[in-house]
Parts: sequence; structure tokens; C-alpha cells
Amino acid sequence: MTESSTADRISRAALAILETEGPDAVSMRRVADAVGITPMAIYHHFPNREALLNTVTNQEFATFLSYIEKRPTRGSPETQLVSAMEAYIDYAFDRPRIFDYVFAEPRPGARRYPDDFRARRSPTLNPIADAVRDAMHTGRLRKDDVWEVALELWALTHGYVALYRAGRFNLPEKEFRALVRRALRRLIHGLKA
Repeated sequence: MTESSTADRISRAALAILETEGPDAVSMRRVADAVGITPMAIYHHFPNREALLNTVTNQEFATFLSYIEKRPTRGSPETQLVSAMEAYIDYAFDRPRIFDYVFAEPRPGARRYPDDFRARRSPTLNPIADAVRDAMHTGRLRKDDVWEVALELWALTHGYVALYRAGRFNLPEKEFRALVRRALRRLIHGLKA
């Protein structure tokens, strides 16, 4: 077995445990048992649990970006931004525990606003900021701070998702999604030039 394939198997096992049981259940011993190696063998690939979870998290950013890429990129800036935020909701509903760990829980090494975001170290917010920047450049949105507007769109969507997952809505998923779409469109209309 090659070193990279073992590291991949370790990452996949950690991800499976994270999704089914949450981050507290991800231990080197549990992951090793799932992969069929000794716990000490993991340390040849990952120096500690945090490094393993950071690798898994970084891989999840690529997964999340694939959700955005699956959605249409044509249409007005409003349509593009709403579509990107709907991808965020899709991800949250499809991968709830991973979503919580990646986006809703304190995590070592998590990117922080403003420095990491403005330096384009956020693979998940960069596409939103790019769409906002393009809309401002073409005059469809009024000039403003690109990163603050992108963060505002994300925060609005994240807040709705967090409240929904906490049981604060008595709406079926379809109606909840329509509610968030309306909220996003109201926000974007307020930003129009």
C-alpha cells in the first residue's frame, strides 16, 4: 500500500466518523481501527489529530466548492449570488455534522475575518466576493466594501441555516429555502446601484 493511499484512507475514515458522530468521536484510535492500521501508524501521515482534522476540513472546502460549481453561473448577479448561497444550504443539508464542524464550531486554524478573508485565504468565500466584485464593477451593485458585502450574504444565509437546524422554523425544507431566497433577494435589492 502506498503512503498517499494510506493517508487518503485515513482521511476518508476520519471524515466518515466526523459525519456520523461529530468531531469529538474522531480519535486516532477510532480512525486507525476503521482503516485497519495501528494508531501509531497514523502519525506517519499526520502529526496529530488537529492536523488530520485540518486535512479533512481542507478537503471539504473543495467538496463545498463543487456544490457551487454544480449550480448555474449564468444570469444576473442577483441570480448568481442567490444560487451560490443555495449551494451553501445544499451542503448544510447534505452534510450536517461536517457543516457544523467546518462552519459553525470553533476550530483550530479556521480562517478569520478580516485578515484571512481579505488575503483570499477563504476558498469558500472567494467565489462570493468575486461575484460581488463583478456586480459592483459592472454597476449592478453599488460600490461598497466587497468583503463586507460577501460576508453579509454568507452571514444571512448561515444564520437562517443555523436557526433551521436548531428547530426554530416550523417549515418544510422547500418553504424554508423559499424564505431564505426572499431574504437574500431583499438584501441584494438594497445593494443595487
